[in-house]
Amino acid sequence: MISVRDIAYVRYQVPDLDTQAAFLQDFGMQLHRRTETALYMGSHSGGYPLHISQLGPRQALGVGFIAQSPDDLQRIAAEFGTPVRANDELGAGSIVSITDPDGFRVDLLHGGEDLVRPLPTRAALRLNNAQQHVRTGQTSRVPAGPSHVMRLGHVVLKTVDFQAMMDFYQGVLGLRISDSYYAGEPQNTIGAFLHCGLGERYTDHHTVALINIGSQARDFDHSAFEVLDWDDLVRGNQHLASQGHKHSWGIGRHVQGSQVFDYWRDPFGNKIEHWTDGDLVNDATPTTHEPFSPDALAQWAPPLTPDFLD
Repeated sequence: MISVRDIAYVRYQVPDLDTQAAFLQDFGMQLHRRTETALYMGSHSGGYPLHISQLGPRQALGVGFIAQSPDDLQRIAAEFGTPVRANDELGAGSIVSITDPDGFRVDLLHGGEDLVRPLPTRAALRLNNAQQHVRTGQTSRVPAGPSHVMRLGHVVLKTVDFQAMMDFYQGVLGLRISDSYYAGEPQNTIGAFLHCGLGERYTDHHTVALINIGSQARDFDHSAFEVLDWDDLVRGNQHLASQGHKHSWGIGRHVQGSQVFDYWRDPFGNKIEHWTDGDLVNDATPTTHEPFSPDALAQWAPPLTPDFLD
């Protein structure tokens, strides 16, 4: 077993790369590279491309994760009988590609984390509240425009083999449970939020979440991208609406993970999230196991849209 350090990218297949590029730029990503058959989008903070689209009929393809060392790639390569190879697709670093129990492609990466050049952004706003005044003698002014996507935070997978997927993401990639949901009896777990197992180091509340959908087709429920701050999320909401893109749900604050969220649909129906102000956990953080209901998804938010849970 290894323990991945973070998520790097999500990989989709879509029928029109130009349409996808236009949407993702409105969403707040930057164009990194485009070929005849693939689109690579980056964040404002740089690093790996964080969203890859391949040309073809719409489907979710897989996820890339960052390994902590070259030895980790060697361990996975030996366990799965596949080679460590130069990452020719991205043009830097090394990669091992395996498949999870549901058939998603899982790339493990090391090296090449400076492929996307960072772009300048404003500083995150300092916020005054009734108990603490940290912004004095300064105004807060945020011009109109897209959000600034800073990084990929997590992906939520709709799985047809929940237990096998739990075993894979915990036993192979070293993820650990942060919180989980059950339906009916507590032993009937139907969803789990998994963080990178980094010991005492704090990391995102979830890097992967799994939803048990039984006999339905496996898919991504959504991928989620951190933006600069609260105002940046609202700015993005207004910009995406002004461009005629389809809103899915939000703005609200989640229960598990505490993120302030805003969900949209890309032109091909894929759900995609802006978020900010999420929880950080480590392997010693207490976990919960709660009954699932639509009310368990948000502390506050507008009513769920009819298609959000589709």
